[in-house]
Amino acid sequence: MKIISENKKAYFDFEVLEEFVAGIVLTGPEIKSVRLGHVQLKGAYVSVMGGQAWIKGMNISHYKYAKEEGYEPFKDRKLLLNKKEIEKIATQLHAKGLTIAPLAIGLEGAYAKLRIGIVRGRKKEDKRSVIKDRESKRQIDRAIRTFRR
Repeated sequence: MKIISENKKAYFDFEVLEEFVAGIVLTGPEIKSVRLGHVQLKGAYVSVMGGQAWIKGMNISHYKYAKEEGYEPFKDRKLLLNKKEIEKIATQLHAKGLTIAPLAIGLEGAYAKLRIGIVRGRKKEDKRSVIKDRESKRQIDRAIRTFRR
């Protein structure tokens, strides 16, 4: 899957327990806008209602060559998942402290796919340790690069 947009904030704020890849129901101008990269996942979330998964709060900007009037960039969009996957997500959603967050959106052939994850929120201490680990990894990589020269 060729990644178009990634939700970096979700990877920082949450601990990803399990990932799924879902298709998205989009109109023609929406998929063209996604291909151009005019999509934002910040603040979006996934909910399960009536045996169907929906993404809410995802921003797909208006395609400038489309003649749609009254276009809503933040409308709810249906996710395409197997029934077993939806049931598994719904059961884990009811567990304490778990939620479903969109992690990335990309193209797989002609279709737009959304990588969603079952996530648990991180505490402030956990976020600090993530930052500390990331900084130490950067320093190690820099040292290795300078040593190889």
